[in-house]
Amino acid sequence: MNTSAAHATDAAGTPGRIVLLTTSHRVAPGLLSWPAWQALRAADRVLCADGAHPQLPYLREAGVAVAEAAPSAEELVAACAGGRTAVVVATGEGEPALTDGLARLAGSGRTAMPELELLPASYDLPGARLLDLVQVMDRIRAECPWSSRQTHRGLVKYGIEEAYELVEAIEDGDREELREELGDVLLQVVFHARIAEEDPDEPFSVDDVAGGIVAKLIHRHPHVFGEESATTPEEVKAHWLRTKAEEKRRTSVTQGIPLGQPGLALAAKLASRVRTAGLEVPLPRGEGIGYELLALAARAEAEGVDPETALRAAARAYRDAIRETEGSTAP
Repeated sequence: MNTSAAHATDAAGTPGRIVLLTTSHRVAPGLLSWPAWQALRAADRVLCADGAHPQLPYLREAGVAVAEAAPSAEELVAACAGGRTAVVVATGEGEPALTDGLARLAGSGRTAMPELELLPASYDLPGARLLDLVQVMDRIRAECPWSSRQTHRGLVKYGIEEAYELVEAIEDGDREELREELGDVLLQVVFHARIAEEDPDEPFSVDDVAGGIVAKLIHRHPHVFGEESATTPEEVKAHWLRTKAEEKRRTSVTQGIPLGQPGLALAAKLASRVRTAGLEVPLPRGEGIGYELLALAARAEAEGVDPETALRAAARAYRDAIRETEGSTAP
């Protein structure tokens, strides 16, 4: 084969062409780009080392003859002699042995090399890796002794912890930590959705979760997806509140406010609902720090300040001061 490879050009010096066709397992088989179909139909030979490759049935159905073969670099170069084109449908590993061999031949300078082309036949759409997360979670739920026994209630504490860790990453300005914590929060969503699939009475899936939030976002953004207009954040918020009120049909502005959230955030949320609804509700009078904090939270909300964030910022400054004092008094 090495002798043939050395004569890979024809008498006219035409070197031929090798096309390495890559596909994404996150895109349905057969949905290939037009350049990919052109290359496949024009090829003199189409090869694939994996006889179970998900693309093969669709290629053959489209009339493309695919040979199940794993040629060496020398054999593939020889197959292109006389200006022929060979298309290799890459396996999931990307054919590293073949590409390394071709690079070695090209670097030797002793072999007339065909034109080499890497042709992505399908591309991942934004969000495609979410499919991987769903698949991994499905397998973990089925095979992991710990994950397979978890319930919605059992995961509650982890959801709270991950949310706070995300807030900390945002406040620290740590981009790497932010990316990781967003992933941990996303895991909680996918984990709960996977557990929900097993409910005997009211099952739902991650697709139902995604479909619900998509429908909600579209409905609450008529200035984006409908005919209404909004040019300021205030107008956008007005749209949001109006459509939300239409959806929920609540009898009280307090409905939907989780009482389990931190106290300052809860107080600010109640004050926000009262102010937005145009209600005149005096703060309750009472003795003690709780009523003082309630008044401070209501004042902060009225001034456009999130009291929970403001207190955390002050607490972080206090922490830094403590560390500075500890450092100055250390032996």
